[in-house]
Amino acid sequence: MSRDRGRHGAPGEGRAAPAREGHAGWARLALLALLGSVLVPLVVAGLRSVFWILLGVAGLALTAAGLWWTLAHTALLRVSGMVLSIAAPVTVLAVYAAYGLLWPALVSLGLWALAVLAARTALAPGGAAGAHEQGPRPAPPPLHPWIVMNPRSGGGKVERFGLVERARAAGARVTLLDTGQPQDVAGLARRAVADGADLLAVAGGDGTQALVAEVAWRYGLPFAVVPAGTRNHFALDLGLDRDDPAAALDALTDGVELRVDLGLAADRVFVNNASFGAYAAVVGDPAYRDDKTRTALRTLPGLLTGDGLPRLRMRTADVRLDGLQALLVSNNPYRGGLDPVHPGRRERLDSGRLGVLCVRVDNTAGAVGTLRGPSSSGVTRLTAREVVVETDSPTVPAGIDGEAVSLLAPVVCRTVPGALRVRVPRNRPGTPVSRPPADWQRVLRLALATGRGRHATGRGRHAR
Repeated sequence: MSRDRGRHGAPGEGRAAPAREGHAGWARLALLALLGSVLVPLVVAGLRSVFWILLGVAGLALTAAGLWWTLAHTALLRVSGMVLSIAAPVTVLAVYAAYGLLWPALVSLGLWALAVLAARTALAPGGAAGAHEQGPRPAPPPLHPWIVMNPRSGGGKVERFGLVERARAAGARVTLLDTGQPQDVAGLARRAVADGADLLAVAGGDGTQALVAEVAWRYGLPFAVVPAGTRNHFALDLGLDRDDPAAALDALTDGVELRVDLGLAADRVFVNNASFGAYAAVVGDPAYRDDKTRTALRTLPGLLTGDGLPRLRMRTADVRLDGLQALLVSNNPYRGGLDPVHPGRRERLDSGRLGVLCVRVDNTAGAVGTLRGPSSSGVTRLTAREVVVETDSPTVPAGIDGEAVSLLAPVVCRTVPGALRVRVPRNRPGTPVSRPPADWQRVLRLALATGRGRHATGRGRHAR
């Protein structure tokens, strides 16, 4: 036993050192690239580079203002904003080119982007991001799997990928939704359970997935996802291949099981998020289902300026915020999350925490600031186990995984850790790489401290 300990070290010790060395290499690259992004303009233009940097910053500010006018206004102001957001950067680049500074500016910008990417990679935790604490567990194939499919989802992915035939070949009983009229999806799932189904699955959008996931949770059955919808954020965060929906059917014959959290808004389950305020207004637009991005752009002017929208109040055990225009409560935190159409990705689905994204804009300057994303002063991000959403109205419009609903106020959102048994294929593309924001003090400490640690390890080895 002592011989084994001497060869391998403490549990995990032999594997940890290479990860630290790799991270230290990224930290050093980040510092070198950052230094290079500063030195290039100084070498080419000397102290005049300060003026050129200020000119670039002014161009970025005008571009942000133009984008805000484009998003928050209509008619002439929207056109003016589009012109400004294009003309400002083009003018700055033209001035740089006229004075022979275009290539140094591009090189400096490229080095800065490399520095940020390297810094975020250096600070990423070791191992596969998004891995579940308990890890996937082997699972026997179900005897009587049932899957509901929406032929309209994803522009007809069910037919295009032959999902019905492939699911039946894997032993599943398939129920197709009638595209001509709304159906009680949860009722269909409960009926399948009564008929002996031992696994419930969905080939459709996130809203349909949430309805069936709730039934699977209530009955303690495993749940499987086939990414046949348009976005399929839940499937993406599970590591499934959205470009090959049929591959997800391998979960029925060669699958493993994960335990993931569920979110609850009042009594409604959500696998992705519950949105309120401006976000919910976008989801509630009748045109949203057919053209999400264009609908969001069309409705943004009134939403961002707050016209016709009740202000929200949000409170957790530690925080209370008033006067919010938009609120997004997610089943585990998103890395991004400002955009309800493209909210980013979640590093994990089993943290036992809700992600909370609050937007409050008091003036145009604050609205322009939100274009910087979650780091803006108008944006508050936090995590909680329970969130209470309040408004002066008796009901609160909400979007539950993209489905518009109306909930009685106040709305209590909470997480149910490890509630859902999710069956996924043994082989899947994987979950997103975790790259936290660049913290330059941590990057510097990592670049310097690891070198000292390596020398200390060497001295210890010679001492033995």
